[in-house]
Amino acid sequence: MEQIFEYIGVYGLVIIGLVLIIIGFIGSIMPALPGPPIALVSIFLIHFALEKFSLWMLAALTLITIGIAIADYYVPILGTKKFGGSEYGVKGSTIGLIVGLLVTFFTSGFGILLMLLGPFIGAFLGEKYAKNSNSVALKSATGSFVGFVAGTFGKIIVVLLILMVYLFKVLPIIF
Repeated sequence: MEQIFEYIGVYGLVIIGLVLIIIGFIGSIMPALPGPPIALVSIFLIHFALEKFSLWMLAALTLITIGIAIADYYVPILGTKKFGGSEYGVKGSTIGLIVGLLVTFFTSGFGILLMLLGPFIGAFLGEKYAKNSNSVALKSATGSFVGFVAGTFGKIIVVLLILMVYLFKVLPIIF
C-alpha cells in the first residue's frame, strides 16, 4: 500500500482528497451520492498516507458523519409528519426527490429547480392520492421541503467541517 502512495506522491494524494471533498459537496445536494461519507474518505486517505490525525479527531468526524447520514434520512420524514403529512406524503416526497434527480441529469437549467421542488411536488401529489384536502397536502409538501433543505444544509456544514480539517492538515505539508 505504501508503494502506491509513494508512486502517486504527495500532490497526487492531496488532489485525490480534494476531488473526494468536491464529490462530497455534490453528494450533499444530490441524494444519490452519500456526500459526507465520501468527503470523510479524504481524511482517512491523508491519515494513512501522509500525516496522522488524532484518534479523537477521526472518531469525532466519523460520528458526525454517521449522525448526519441518519438525520438526513429522517429529517424530511419528520418534516412531512410534523406538518401533518401522511405516509403517502412521505412516499410521494421520496418519489418526487428521485424524479427531480433524474430530470436534473437529463435537462439543464430546470433540472436543479425540479430537484429542489421534487420532494415538495411529490409530497403534495402523495397527499392528493390519499384523498386529502389541498391544505393538508400543501402543509405536508411544505414540511417535506423544509426537511429536505434542513438535511441538505446539515450535510453541507459537515462537508465544510471536513474540508477545514483537511486543509488544516494538508496546507502545512504542501507549503
